[in-house]
Amino acid sequence: MSLSDGNMKVNINNNVTYLTFPVYDNLSFIKHCFSTRLGGVSKSIFESMNLSFNRGDPDENVKENYIRISKAIGVNPDNLVFSAQDHHTYIRTVTEKDKGIGIWRNKDMQSVDGLITNTPGLVLVTHYADCVPLYFVDPIKKVIGLAHAGWRGTAAKIGCKMVSELNKQFSCNAKDLLCAIGPSIGKCCYEVDKACCDEFIKIDEIDKQSCIFPKDNKKFYLDLWEINRQLLISAGVLAENITVANICTRCNSDTLFSHRATGGKRGGLAAFLSICDK
Repeated sequence: MSLSDGNMKVNINNNVTYLTFPVYDNLSFIKHCFSTRLGGVSKSIFESMNLSFNRGDPDENVKENYIRISKAIGVNPDNLVFSAQDHHTYIRTVTEKDKGIGIWRNKDMQSVDGLITNTPGLVLVTHYADCVPLYFVDPIKKVIGLAHAGWRGTAAKIGCKMVSELNKQFSCNAKDLLCAIGPSIGKCCYEVDKACCDEFIKIDEIDKQSCIFPKDNKKFYLDLWEINRQLLISAGVLAENITVANICTRCNSDTLFSHRATGGKRGGLAAFLSICDK
């Protein structure tokens, strides 16, 4: 598998390689991307565009990487605002006063796996190394959101909760949302045990046969892309408004960080989403 096999576009700007969804490239009011390992200053296991702090890479390298990728995609690094991920489903509405949190200012929030905003210029950032990035754009209300969906977040239906919160906070209609499911570990590589699988068997909104694939030795393969896609549809998102990247991080661990491929010895990727300044 290669990055070009998926439903995303490979971009290179100022030697920084990043991915974008064509459906979002056609929207003039947003900027977005999903990072790769290429174009940064980090060394060794973090080479080279590591976007994760607290893994052993010097902070100055990580900050420089954020500056470089921000410049490449055309956003202001001063306006980045990070999530505070721990595999739950808490969602935070962020505004101008939150810019810089997580990179230039200490995090003031715990356990936040989803971010939503209608503030132009603010850059939402969530972090990955196999988990599923979920992008949300309302082209009518001019509202955006990002969610981190690991297996726990997926099983707890964070995608559905994002749709509900977008409606609650900004009156977004699910049928207007343009959603995207970013690069993450695919069904080809995501092997789990029965205890994990059982959490998905409980979910009424998904078709088990298209999402769960038994293996030998009481192991199973899960399709987190399809599970999240079906959950978004159950929340009212139109099937034709959902794009799936179809890019497996483990299969592409030479260009994308993968926790499973490296046994945890790795840097991190990030999803970026921003409403352009007026």
